[in-house]
Amino acid sequence: MKIKVFIFLFCWLTTLVLIGQESNFEKFKRLSSPEKCWVIFHPFVAKEALKITELSRNETATIIKQKLLKGNGNSGQVDAFRHAFWMANLTIEIGWRKAKRLGSAHEKGNYKDFKKRRKEDGVVPDEISSVMDLFNNDIGIEIGKTYKLENLKAVIIQYILEGKCKIIKKDVDNNYLDCEGDFISTESLKGKWENNKCLIKSNGF
Repeated sequence: MKIKVFIFLFCWLTTLVLIGQESNFEKFKRLSSPEKCWVIFHPFVAKEALKITELSRNETATIIKQKLLKGNGNSGQVDAFRHAFWMANLTIEIGWRKAKRLGSAHEKGNYKDFKKRRKEDGVVPDEISSVMDLFNNDIGIEIGKTYKLENLKAVIIQYILEGKCKIIKKDVDNNYLDCEGDFISTESLKGKWENNKCLIKSNGF
């Protein structure tokens, strides 16, 4: 009985936070179950986390438009920026522990998406993409602990260009390569959580 009351109270508080705008409630419904759990257990910072998530997407779109980094938002420098920028801002605004838990919840959601063959940023998630994201999340957390809010974008771009983040190895035609530099066919990747994609430094080495 106590557990049911506890869950009800958290859900009620979460609804108070989200229901202020109907669009926020719709966004909540679209979250993965691990992300929904994070929101339920962090009701007082959930709205701020949503704002930061949207800010990160907007800044990433700007990075793509201005061609400041390579990639189109998945597995490359732009993707590394998105995760590091997201976590750095969350760390400053809501604390690194909550930020890290949200990042982990997002990746758990990606695994569920893989099981259901749902796409994130146009592709079905896989294990190495999750490893990459978690690594770049941790870099973002460290940046958020160290730098001020107004410096984050420039610092993260510098980190990426210096190879301090991680990306997945590709050729000039955007084909995935293994660690030996050999081409990986799209067909061989279908339906596989584990594969032979190769994680490298974000400066391409």
